[in-house]
Amino acid sequence: MKSFLYLSLLAFLSQAPAHLRAQAFKPYKADKTIALPGNGGYDYISLDATARRLYVSHGTSVNVVDLRTEQPVGTVDNLTGIHGIAIASSLNKGFISDGKASTVVVFELTTLKTLKTIHITGKDPDAILYDPFTKRVFTFNGESKNASVIDAETLEPIGSIDLGGSPEFGVSDGAGLIYNNLEDKNALNVIDAKALRILHTYPLAPCGGPTGLALDKKNQRLFTVCRENKGMTVVEASTGKIVTTVPIGAGVDAVTYDPNTGLIFCSNGDGTATIIRQESADKYSVVQTLKTQFRAKTMALDPVTKKIYFSVYDLKDDKKTRVPDSFKLLVYKPS
Repeated sequence: MKSFLYLSLLAFLSQAPAHLRAQAFKPYKADKTIALPGNGGYDYISLDATARRLYVSHGTSVNVVDLRTEQPVGTVDNLTGIHGIAIASSLNKGFISDGKASTVVVFELTTLKTLKTIHITGKDPDAILYDPFTKRVFTFNGESKNASVIDAETLEPIGSIDLGGSPEFGVSDGAGLIYNNLEDKNALNVIDAKALRILHTYPLAPCGGPTGLALDKKNQRLFTVCRENKGMTVVEASTGKIVTTVPIGAGVDAVTYDPNTGLIFCSNGDGTATIIRQESADKYSVVQTLKTQFRAKTMALDPVTKKIYFSVYDLKDDKKTRVPDSFKLLVYKPS
């Protein structure tokens, strides 16, 4: 009987998700802050796991931080009002959505030198991603409610896609599909990255005002975070079926998923980050409400160290006016 129980236990552990076989969840705690120069606005943070660098949008510049030393190592300058940064490591290129200028600025990852400024027909490019399957860059344009598409090798525009609503974050599955949230429609688009057309548009109710989006490729689950109902909605990628909705904090903007730990991180503008554990493909639970700082609403996760980085300014008592020269990254790590 003991042998039977032992073998049964081994069989269970071998079939369990990797994060369930790992050690117990370690709550996150504050590690340090990294001061960054400049006083412009801020939006997305992008992480280059290959080069171990962090790219932080910052008004008219991108601050670049070396993750090995956690120190600033340079900037990409002469922009007008940026939102996001997409990284194409295999091409040694980065792509910046310069919203105010309706351009995409291409820079060399190794030197941070600008290679080209591409004018797009879409207005106010916001979220931006590189799709390795097609080697194309997609910008999601808030004002024109479409996506502009650029060949990442030739750096030439090759088309656009009418999205049918105001886009927020997008994510690629690396196999020909791109998903993007429509904030004003409470919906999710499925895009054929090669044919440049919408395949499906899925309603996200009870999600209201979807912003950030992340993908679990193995289980084909999308995680969309929603401001109006303060929830993270789990969506079956192949059908659009709503699996469950998990409560999170207010003013959410970004979400990221770590397939190695099964943890999902939601950065909320109310000064918290909701950390959710994936128990299985269809079961989720909040394991920590991490206190961060008011308006620390965008973030990036380092898959190597498991640290999370939030960009934020200090604010005066009115919670609206920025304290000059206070821009920084908040760094948290597992305890």
